[in-house]
Formats: sequence, C-alpha cells, structure tokens
Amino acid sequence: MTTDQQWTDPTCPVARAVDLVGDRWSLLIVRDAMEGPAAFTEFQRRLGIARNILTDRLRTLVDHGILTTAPVPGGKRHRYELTEAGQDLFTLVVSLRQWGERHAFAAGEPHSTLVDRDDVPLARLRPENRRGTPVTAVTTRVRRV
Repeated sequence: MTTDQQWTDPTCPVARAVDLVGDRWSLLIVRDAMEGPAAFTEFQRRLGIARNILTDRLRTLVDHGILTTAPVPGGKRHRYELTEAGQDLFTLVVSLRQWGERHAFAAGEPHSTLVDRDDVPLARLRPENRRGTPVTAVTTRVRRV
C-alpha cells in the first residue's frame, strides 16, 4: 500500500477501507477477480466500464496491494489476480451480496446466487463476538482512539 494516502478519517478502519475500495467500480472489479485472474479486456467486457476508468481503478487496486499483475504467456499483456488482501475482501463481497438479496430485489425477482463447490447456497453471514455470541449495531459500540 502506498504511504502517501490522504485518509478521510485516519483512525477509522471503515473509512480507510472505503477510501481504498469503496467506489462502485473497484468493488465490482474485485468481485469479478474473485472468479479468477482476468485480463483488462475481460474486465471491460464483463463490466461495460470505460477504458480510462478501468485503467485508473486497476492501477489503484494494484498500488494498494489488492490486485497484482502476472504476465500472460506469449504476450505483452498481463492478467490481474487478487492478493491476500484482495481475497480478504470475500467476506465483504458476500455481505454486500446478501444485503442486496434481502433489500435490493422485489420478492420473487430473479438474481444470481453464490454457492459453494457442492452447489449449496451460503448461510447468512452474522457477526459474533469472540465468545461466539451474535451481535448487532444495537449491541456493539466503537471504542475510539
């Protein structure tokens, strides 16, 4: 990650995460990268994103250690792959997906479904404390520095 980053709220992990991946295109690029390494043209085709915006978002994601590049055999081009930090965004993407399933579709409206390798849909994510007790926004607080 670059060290000259100007943070929206320097002590807040949520604000820093949003500063790094919070725009629409960055999260959709990360979502698509979770399906495996992809070339620039694959991202552009899947997302319908303008070349200049895609170039900027890919560069930013690489600069911040979320994506890395790997050469494509026999060519001058390269593919983008998730780093460990990028793979760690899986829970965030699943959480956004599940929120969207509950709140962004009308009842019975068709949508894609995330399934495991056995074709079983994922259980609903739920945060819990270190004792395994479920928690909510009502039962937690932020300890500020």
